[in-house]
Amino acid sequence: MSREGAEYALRARADERDRISGHLLDLESHTTYQVLKGAPLRGLTQRRWMAGQAALTALWTLYDAYRGVLRDAEQIRASRGRLGSDQLAALTELLAGRSVVLKAAVKPVEQRSLLPEVDERLTLDEAVTRMDASFQEVTDALADIDAVWSAALPRLDAAGALLREVTTLRRELDAPEGAVQADTARADTAPAGVAEELGRMRAAVLEDPLGSPPAPHDLDRIDRLLAGHRADLEEALRARREYGRRREDLAAALDRVRAAESEARLAHGAVVVKIALPPRAAPTSRVDALRDELAALDASADDWLVRARRLTALEQAARQAAEQARATAAAMYGLVGRRDELRGRLGACQAMAVRRGTAEDPEATRLHERARLLLWTAPCDLTRAAEAVDLYQRAIHGGGR
Repeated sequence: MSREGAEYALRARADERDRISGHLLDLESHTTYQVLKGAPLRGLTQRRWMAGQAALTALWTLYDAYRGVLRDAEQIRASRGRLGSDQLAALTELLAGRSVVLKAAVKPVEQRSLLPEVDERLTLDEAVTRMDASFQEVTDALADIDAVWSAALPRLDAAGALLREVTTLRRELDAPEGAVQADTARADTAPAGVAEELGRMRAAVLEDPLGSPPAPHDLDRIDRLLAGHRADLEEALRARREYGRRREDLAAALDRVRAAESEARLAHGAVVVKIALPPRAAPTSRVDALRDELAALDASADDWLVRARRLTALEQAARQAAEQARATAAAMYGLVGRRDELRGRLGACQAMAVRRGTAEDPEATRLHERARLLLWTAPCDLTRAAEAVDLYQRAIHGGGR
């Protein structure tokens, strides 16, 4: 090497050494690395991390040898202000030759030979390349483990927080654990069972994240289960706090059901004499059954989780009963409107027949009389009357609509 070349190479290697040193320090301060150092690993993760630690040990051994070569080179450079040929030759050998010596490892006796073990010699570039490969092996393992932990642990933490919230709500309600949604699939796993499952998941992901990562669908299932428990408990607490008011509202709702059913019966009575109705069209009453259910709810010894569901179901049933009764009344009066609409249509068709000169046609006259008789006979058979009007209309149009 020339003096300038040796100076430049030495400065470049010093910068390289500082950069490698910084990367190694960053590696050792990495959060996941610190956790793994003392973690009780098992399975695939244990094997992967043991391989990473072996690679890291080899890296440090090689780095110490590499750094020793640079230290020797820096001492030679510092020995004289102006480098002589001997110093340049020594620097050339250190910086460009196979100056990094890796001592032969002591092998177990069953792996030894009577021949002398040969030390391995590398150039600085070869040493850096090998160190980089070891560094990548370690960081790849860290990245893979950290990816699983970063994805799973926050979700497990969130599920644990939700479980604590459910436990607090249940304690506030003083509800037995298995009472939550006893009639649904959510009761298959009570909160205590969820706690055990979360504990197993957390232990597995901490000890073997690469081999036992929690399945996303299992985490989703637990989230749904706990969210369902929380919703049930919150609804039960609301029902307990608001039962007096909601019961009054429910009693008023049942009065509205009774009024709507009375209107439906009046509508049926008014319409049945005008329109032919099948027996099944007679309105049925649900209000007495709903009042019995309310009385049973008042006397119930069920816990509030069950009572809340019964209360909500009863409120919904009362709304549906009132809506159905009002719809029935409207449908009844609608039948009279349909009869009147057919009467008007028949009159319009007759007027058209007069204008066209077909009103005196015997067949048209017969069809008109049949339709008129059906529409003005009580009770009116709407189906037959509509068919008769349709036949008359086709007749005066010459057989087409």
